[in-house]
Amino acid sequence: MATSTVPLSEILELAVDPCPVEPDAAYPILGVYGFARGPIARPPVRGSEISATTLYKVKKGQLVYSRLKAFEGAYTVVPPELDGYFTSNEFPAFDIDPDRADHRYLQWLFRQPSVWREIAVGSKGIGARRERVHPDQVLSYRIDLPSLAEQRRIVKRLDRVAALVDDRRNAIEAAERETQALLLKAFQRAIDGAPLRPMAEVAPLVRRPVEIDLDAAYPELGVRSFGRGTFHKPELPGVEVGNKKLFRICAGDLVFNIVFAWEGAVAVAQPEDDGRVGSHRFLTCIPAPETATVEFLRFYFSTPEGLQKLGEASPGGAGRNRTLGLKKLESLQVPVPPIGRQHWFDRLQTKAHEARTIRANTAQDVEALIPAMLHEIFDGGAKAA
Repeated sequence: MATSTVPLSEILELAVDPCPVEPDAAYPILGVYGFARGPIARPPVRGSEISATTLYKVKKGQLVYSRLKAFEGAYTVVPPELDGYFTSNEFPAFDIDPDRADHRYLQWLFRQPSVWREIAVGSKGIGARRERVHPDQVLSYRIDLPSLAEQRRIVKRLDRVAALVDDRRNAIEAAERETQALLLKAFQRAIDGAPLRPMAEVAPLVRRPVEIDLDAAYPELGVRSFGRGTFHKPELPGVEVGNKKLFRICAGDLVFNIVFAWEGAVAVAQPEDDGRVGSHRFLTCIPAPETATVEFLRFYFSTPEGLQKLGEASPGGAGRNRTLGLKKLESLQVPVPPIGRQHWFDRLQTKAHEARTIRANTAQDVEALIPAMLHEIFDGGAKAA
C-alpha cells in the first residue's frame, strides 16, 4: 500500500475564527483533556465573566490542542455535538484536508505518547516539559500518510478493537460490582444476631514508639482512602523528624488514618509493610485472636454501617480533614459473631481477592491492547522535521 511521508502542514491548516466577546452573550467553552481522553464540554459562560476580549469558534472535525498541555496528549478532534463551541487562543485549531486525511485517522494517531513527546521536544531535541507548543511545531511534524482508503481501513480496525475493549472493560467492572454485592450479602449473614462489643475489647490499640536516631532513616507507611490499602512513602531522615512522634507498624495490624478514616482510610498492614512507621495520625489495633480476625474487622469498616460509625466518631474540620478520636475509636461498637463464622467469611474474601487478581491481570492485558495496536500501525511513521 502506497504511503507518503509528509509534514502535517500538507493536511492541516491553522483555522482562526475570532469572535469579540459581548458582555451579554453566553459562550459554551471547549477544553481538551490530557492523555488523549477527548474534549471537555464546559457550560456556557457569560461574556461579562470572561477576562479575554476575543474567543475563537471551532467547528466539528477540526483538530484542537492545548498549547500548555500538548506534552501530555491534550489533542482532540471536535465532535459534531461541540460544533460552534469557543476556545481561548491557548487552544489552536486546524482544518483537516478531507481529500488527504480522515479526521478519525488523525484522532487515533494523536493517541500515541510518542507523538506528543516528539512534537513537544521538536526537531532539535530541545523543549521543556512545561513549554507551550507552538502551532508551527505541530505543522512541521512528519507522519506516514497512507491513502484515504487505507486510513479508513485502519480506523475501522481500531474502532472494532476499541469496542471489544470497552465491552470487556464493562464486563470486568460488572463482575467486580457483583463480587462486592455478594460479599456484602454474605457479611450480613455472618453478623446476623451477633453481639456488639467495643473496639477496646475486640481489637485494642497498640502503640510502638520509635526512638529517633538522627543518623537513621524511617520508611513511612500511608493508607489510601476508600479501602484501597496501604502504600509506601519515601524514607524520612532522622534529622527531619523534629518533634514528630513515630510509631512502628507490623504486618497484620489494623491501621486507621485518623484524618481520613471517615472515607475508608482503613487497611491491614501487609508483610511488605512490616517495620514501617507512621505518625501520630495512624492508629494501629490488634484483634484478640479468639475474638476477631483483622480482615473481618477491616471489611466491617468498609460497609455503609462501618463507615457511618467512623464518620460519627470523626468531628468535622476544614475541608476533608475530619479527625477520628482515639477514645471514640476505642468505644466504637462492632459486631462480633463466633470466630468460626468470621473464618468462613475470610475464606470468601480470599476467594474474592483471587478472582480480583485474575480480573486485574486481564484488565491490564485488555488496556494494553490498544497501545500495542497503535504501536504496530504507527510506529516509525512519524518523525519530527
